[in-house]
Amino acid sequence: MDTPQDFRLDHGLLRRRLRQVAARNIEGDSDFLVREIARRMDERLDLIRVTPRRILDLGCGAGFDLVRLGERYPDATRIGLDLIEPLRARAQLAPAQSPLRRLFGKSASPVILAAADAARLPLADDSVSLVWANLMLPFIDDPLPVFREMCRVIETGGLVMFSSLGPDTLRELRETLPSHAGERVHRFIDMHDLGDALITAGLEDPVMDMEMITLTYDNLDELFVDLRANAANNAALTRPRGLCGRTAWEQSRARYEQRRREGCLPVTVEVIQGHAWKSAGAGKQAHPDGRSVVRFHPRSRENP
Repeated sequence: MDTPQDFRLDHGLLRRRLRQVAARNIEGDSDFLVREIARRMDERLDLIRVTPRRILDLGCGAGFDLVRLGERYPDATRIGLDLIEPLRARAQLAPAQSPLRRLFGKSASPVILAAADAARLPLADDSVSLVWANLMLPFIDDPLPVFREMCRVIETGGLVMFSSLGPDTLRELRETLPSHAGERVHRFIDMHDLGDALITAGLEDPVMDMEMITLTYDNLDELFVDLRANAANNAALTRPRGLCGRTAWEQSRARYEQRRREGCLPVTVEVIQGHAWKSAGAGKQAHPDGRSVVRFHPRSRENP
């Protein structure tokens, strides 16, 4: 896709924020959304018949998903790649190994960890069976090069599974903050654009799901703490560089307070999940007239 200016990210700023997150290494539940979406992605694997030999966790962060994938596929070699190397530390401390495997003295499958750019993967062609990318896509400004790399490194018959966030994410914050100086809230790529990019990259039979989740916070400051803890605050090149001013800030808080329900402030999260395959005819059109089909299954769920 041709990346609109609003989606272009300040990659230097993003790297600095991710390094800060890694350096703090704070124990807590600020990554609860990442873990919940990982759980939902894992549930989808119950319905998909795949036995991967090598698994790539792209954007592995602290490595919790590597542990989960090791529990599901204990014989698979796991590869964890992330933009910032220090974020890998926790994965090294918690290798997945079941009690039964320990009882019989069988070592857990190996975990290979490295820092890498998702658009330039340091892996050979056709070298992995499953690519897993949980909430990595919001940290890139163009999904097409990343999907092309996924298609390159995955073997024929391999599966790509990912999650992302859609444009309605943080819509309450977007609607209440002043916009006269520019967009102050991170923008997210639409599900249909992701589906088109999958097809263009050469992946086939994509299936996309969307569901709306409503998180609740006692106050707005708690939301900002969680965003900063996950390096998820706005990193767009077009973001305003200055503060909005005390008066505008107080007005924004007051507008958000008007949305309070049952004592809590709502925060909308549009969760996108998708998967696609690499077949022997990857990249070929699905219809004689050149059309490709992406199956979309929207859902709606609110978690107060």
